[in-house]
Order: sequence, then C-alpha cells, then structure tokens
Amino acid sequence: MHVMTQFVKMHGLGNDFVILDARSNADLRVGPSAARAIADRRHGIGCDQILILRDAAEADFFMEVLNSDGSKAQACGNGTRCVAAMVMRDSKLETLQIATDGGMLRAWYDEDGLVSVDMGPVKMGWQEVPLAREMDTSNVELAAAPALAVCHSMGNPHAVVFVDDVDAVDLEQIGPAIEHDDLFPERVNLSIVHRQEDGLFRMRVWERGAGITLACGSGACAVGVAIARRGLGGRVNRIVMDGGLITIDWQDDGSVGGRVIMTGPVAYAYHGEMEGALAQALGNTDG
Repeated sequence: MHVMTQFVKMHGLGNDFVILDARSNADLRVGPSAARAIADRRHGIGCDQILILRDAAEADFFMEVLNSDGSKAQACGNGTRCVAAMVMRDSKLETLQIATDGGMLRAWYDEDGLVSVDMGPVKMGWQEVPLAREMDTSNVELAAAPALAVCHSMGNPHAVVFVDDVDAVDLEQIGPAIEHDDLFPERVNLSIVHRQEDGLFRMRVWERGAGITLACGSGACAVGVAIARRGLGGRVNRIVMDGGLITIDWQDDGSVGGRVIMTGPVAYAYHGEMEGALAQALGNTDG
C-alpha cells in the first residue's frame, strides 16, 4: 500500500492540527500508534489532533478526528475551521458542507475574513451528552469539580464549570479526574470559566485525549451555550481562551437545541512530508 506522507500544519488560536488529505487515497488508515507518533511534540510533528479528510457522497468531504492519544473524537470546532479555510482556498468555494462523526457541519468566511462554522444544535438531554444516569444537566455535581457543572453535547461531551478565577484552578489535577469520571461513559471535555470585568468570558480547557490545550472550538461552543443556560449572559458571547478570542452565537431557530455558530481566526504554520520512522508509523494501523 502506498503510504501518504504529505501533511499540512495549521492552528486555530493555538489549538494545532496535522491535516492529512486522503481524498485521493481511500486506503489510508491511521491507527492509534501512528496518531500518537505524529502528535508527539518531541519525536513527531506535534499537535493536539490529527485531521484526515476523506471523500463523502453527501458532503464536500468527511473529516475524521484523532486525538493526540490515538483515540477518536466526534467533533473538533477549531479543526473544522482550519480544514474549511484550507479547502475553500484551494477549491475557490465560498461555503462547505463537512461530514463528521458528530454530524453535518457548514463552514464559510465571514465579512471580516474570519472563518465561521455552524456546529449544529446543542444536545442537552442526559442521554444525549451522554451521562451514565438521569439528572438535570444544568447542575451536575462532580467530585473533582470546584462547582456544579453544566453538561451538554456539541457532537462530543462537554462539562462547563463557572468559577471566580480560572487561573486559581489546578486544571492539571482536576482535568484527568473529571475526564474519566464514571458519570461520563465516553469521557468528557472540561472547560472552566469566569466572567471578566470587561464582560468577556475567560476560559481554560482540558480536552479528553489531549489534555490542556490553548483553545477548543467545541468547548467554546459549549461555554457559550452554558452562559445562556445559566442566565449569565445572552446568546452571543465573546470568549477568551489561552490562545485568543472567539465569538459564539447560539441562535434560536425555534428548536430546542438551536444552532451554535462559532467564528474566529485560523493560521497556516507549514506543510511538509514525513520521512523515516514517522512515515513508517503512518502505515501501521495497529494500536
């Protein structure tokens, strides 16, 4: 089998990705060990997630998402914005339909040159998150959390915790405990948030399968929805992550979940070709 070794490195607010365009190579399969090798920041390329583009009959392409630990993710907001910018640039398209394991997403450039993605409806039922047992998802008690969490799904599970000062929270300590809490059968992404004096919301994130990242697009969407669910703000919120600012618009379309629109910048880092052990790892689909 011919092993694809070309890649593009991009990031959205420091949330960085290695992108493999496999639309012309349907045989390419990236196993967990290959994903870990690529994501390794000392011996590989280094990234938070690996994004693999594949042909799709019902969309412009399908986006497969692998975390840095080799596990699969259903959605990746910043990654969607990055691959959308790359494909729109190369194809001269102004809007895209992107299929993911978390649902169909639409992406486009806004009037300021930023990239927007319609992340679809938020899912707020306990079985939709999913949680292990029935409860009110707007006030979830977690043993390791400093306050009650708001839980919902943006195609992947999220827990949002509001605190007085996010920088006073030891995210490295509580992140793994909450990610692997028995309440979350599919693990969970954790965002801790406080409101700043300027009205912006400051957010830090622990991503399942990746750990602390500078930004998380689906996490920011989850925070925007949680702000409105808790009555701490309106439906349009500007959220400051370690990597920068993003705007979340939870639009009311008459449905329970509405539509969550995320808008922010993307950046190209470089492109290249893998060689040696890294290229060999890419051909390994074992764990």
